[in-house]
Amino acid sequence: MEIKKSGMIAVVGRPNVGKSTLTNALVGEKIAIVTNKPQTTRNRICAVVNRGECQYVFLDTPGLHRARTKLGDYMVKVVKESVADVDAVVLMVEPIPHIGAPEAELIQRVKALNVPAVLAINKIDTVEKQDLLAVMETYGQAHPFQAIVPVSARRKEGVEELLGLLEPFLPEGPQLFPEDMITDQPERQICGEILREKLLLCLDKEIPHGTAVELTRFIERERDEVIEIDATIYCEKDSHKGIIIGKGGAMLKKISTLARQEMEAFMGAKIYLQTWVKVKENWRDNLNLIHNFGYQNDR
Repeated sequence: MEIKKSGMIAVVGRPNVGKSTLTNALVGEKIAIVTNKPQTTRNRICAVVNRGECQYVFLDTPGLHRARTKLGDYMVKVVKESVADVDAVVLMVEPIPHIGAPEAELIQRVKALNVPAVLAINKIDTVEKQDLLAVMETYGQAHPFQAIVPVSARRKEGVEELLGLLEPFLPEGPQLFPEDMITDQPERQICGEILREKLLLCLDKEIPHGTAVELTRFIERERDEVIEIDATIYCEKDSHKGIIIGKGGAMLKKISTLARQEMEAFMGAKIYLQTWVKVKENWRDNLNLIHNFGYQNDR
């Protein structure tokens, strides 16, 4: 079917509200890493959804938070820039009848830019119906949202309804991405993110937030359908390096095995993965290293 309408839609909200889970549910495939830790998403991720004559291009963004490092400043800038020059915004919130500072700031930005906005109340499977009505009333008084839709991103509830509500904001015009494309992320980048997700899942407290992943080698061997990947995990302290490696290398082996298994499922090929751990003290406050690790404002 020929695409007749296409547009860009930013998905914004506080950290850990479920933006990446919603993005994956919309696409029907995992293209954004998901953990229960805040600030999992660091870059803007583009997700392409085709429905009938419409192409929706969703921008999954980092959670808006109070930045404490230069990396945090970068992530906040990504959120604010993503709201500009889009056809609509989905503000994703938790089912709490109170507007916090991140939500208030995002609503003000939507007002200032005069961009159409839909409110998606996530995690509806965790509250009673009367509590949900209080949330809708609270946000309805704060801003004249074009629509308010309750969703459960985890259960994929309300996802199709959300697409239907967003359709009127798509401008008429040709598709922005080829039909077989679901994200603008290179496969190499997605593999790096998969490894970072396993670090977040397996490690506690502050350690995973101070990690970055750099793929120094990514070679596809066509003769035997094997992909060779060399990955360096960077952390900020020697003590963190020891924890990541674990006793007898057990933790690093666990992280690497989980990452390799998911990479193989995603790539549809055998993966030969080698991982190393290096220390770069306070890299989150070093702009050169932040850029080297792929966090750049030109995306």
